[in-house]
Amino acid sequence: MSIPFLRDDPLPPGVVAEVAPGVRRILCGNPGPFTWRGTNTWLIGQGRVAVLDPGPVDAAHLAAIRRATEGETITHILVSHTHRDHSPGVAALQAATGAPSYGFGPHLTPPDQGGEGGDHSFTPDVTLADGAVLEGDEFRLTAIHTPGHCANHLCFAREDGVLFSADHVMSWSTTVVSPPDGDMAAYMTSLGKLAAREARLYLPGHGPPLPDPAPFVAALATHRREREAMVLDALRIAGRASALELVPAVYGPVLDMKLVPAAARSLLAHLLKLVAEGAARQDGNCFEPR
Repeated sequence: MSIPFLRDDPLPPGVVAEVAPGVRRILCGNPGPFTWRGTNTWLIGQGRVAVLDPGPVDAAHLAAIRRATEGETITHILVSHTHRDHSPGVAALQAATGAPSYGFGPHLTPPDQGGEGGDHSFTPDVTLADGAVLEGDEFRLTAIHTPGHCANHLCFAREDGVLFSADHVMSWSTTVVSPPDGDMAAYMTSLGKLAAREARLYLPGHGPPLPDPAPFVAALATHRREREAMVLDALRIAGRASALELVPAVYGPVLDMKLVPAAARSLLAHLLKLVAEGAARQDGNCFEPR
């Protein structure tokens, strides 16, 4: 099943756009291979506002948030997860507004254990467990713990079917799942958790809004299952291989060399899931089928 990605996104960085009643989007100008056109910051409510994912340390983006909320009060600063393109901007926004921060908790993987991509400086003022409810003057949000991309990843759901999917479901691309902080088994479980909810609109961490998300989420799940089957077939043919050695067999020999490391991390996530499920065994950096 092909995934119907949305890659028509004309919103310029720094411009505020209303995307749903009581929800505004500001795009940070931090484009890259994993952020695409940049990180989405979401303004939720009017008058008394929650800011979701202030983004990286970026003076222009901070100024755009302040401009968009001029005459309003920022009452909550929400963090979906502690990757460097989402949470480092909290400190400057807090300094400017005094608003408390909310999140699942600090980054869970230490730098020396593979958590070098995390924002280890962030600890929320208020921790949110799965199912926690946040209420403001004009919003009510339920926190949904969705590990997989990042162990402390949260989505946030409104009662009207709008769901802030952050990096667990992005409209422009599949999600990076890179061990040890990324976990493919957890990702698939979290994907099923979202699929079980009735939502009419996903607002992701990167990419444009995603209407009618159910077929998209189903396609994501199918893609991951098909990829896992390819990994297991390739491993059976190889007999013994590392994740990196399996990249050409799974992705094809013409994969851009710049993408090979990320592809190997994704394959590693699949291989570790297969080990946990008893379909493969691990010996150091290499894997064998059972």
